[in-house]
Amino acid sequence: MESPNFTLTYEQDLITTATHLYSGTKILTDAPLDNHGKASAFSPTDLVSASLASCMISIIAIHFKGRGLSLLPIKSQIKKVMAANPRRISEIHIEFDFGDNNFSAEELLHLERLAHTCPVANSLSKEIKIVTNFS
Repeated sequence: MESPNFTLTYEQDLITTATHLYSGTKILTDAPLDNHGKASAFSPTDLVSASLASCMISIIAIHFKGRGLSLLPIKSQIKKVMAANPRRISEIHIEFDFGDNNFSAEELLHLERLAHTCPVANSLSKEIKIVTNFS
C-alpha cells in the first residue's frame, strides 16, 4: 500500500478515532443510539451524510473560486434516513441556506446540478435517495 491518508483506531465502547495524517485533525465516531451506541459523536453513517453536503458545497465554492467570484457562507441541514435488512442509509436530505448570497432561480438550478456532480455523490450507491433543497 502507498502512504495512507489517515488512520483509524478503535478505542473502546464503540468509539473510533480517525486521524488525518497530513493535518493531524481527529474525528471521533460512536455508534448511534438505535444501534448500541451512546451517540456521543458522529456515527459513521452521519459522516457519510455530512460528507455529501460538504462535498456539494465544496464543488460550488470551487466553481466560484475558479471564476474569481466571491461566495458568502453557505449552511446546510442534513437528515439521514436509515433502512433495515440490511441496515443502510436509504435517503439523505440536504437543505441549503445560501444566506446573503443572492442567487436567481436559474443560478440555483445550475448550482444544484453542479452539486450533484460532486465525487461523494458519484461514489454513493444509486439506491440511496438524495433529496436536496436549493431554495
